[in-house]
Amino acid sequence: MDIFDVYSHALASLACFAILISVLGGLSAGGGSPENRCECGQPKRDYDNVVYRRNRAFMNAVESAGPFIAALMAAILTGGSPLWVNIFALVFLLARVATAVVHIGTTNEGLRSATWFVGLLCVFGLAIMGIWGAF
Repeated sequence: MDIFDVYSHALASLACFAILISVLGGLSAGGGSPENRCECGQPKRDYDNVVYRRNRAFMNAVESAGPFIAALMAAILTGGSPLWVNIFALVFLLARVATAVVHIGTTNEGLRSATWFVGLLCVFGLAIMGIWGAF
């Protein structure tokens, strides 16, 4: 059994997260009238505007990608428990999907923050496993 077998769920979660970011990027690219955009071309800050929410869902996913990828790779490369690495990666993915759905479909800040926080806890869990495994 090699590293790809024992961490297969974590690696699949990583691939699915790449797809999620790509889909959100496509959703954020269109829509919105020129008067609802800043000079930079981005939608003006307005959570009542679905175009703004789609853009924020995409940007939020992009912002979380670096820490997730770094923590996941550290946990895998230092031999973190495959069970926990796979669980944290899958829960992170589910939390990110939920965050995107809440971001786009509602203006519920509390729920959006809660789903984001679950993902953050998963990144911390992976990072701690990576640090622990390094020493």
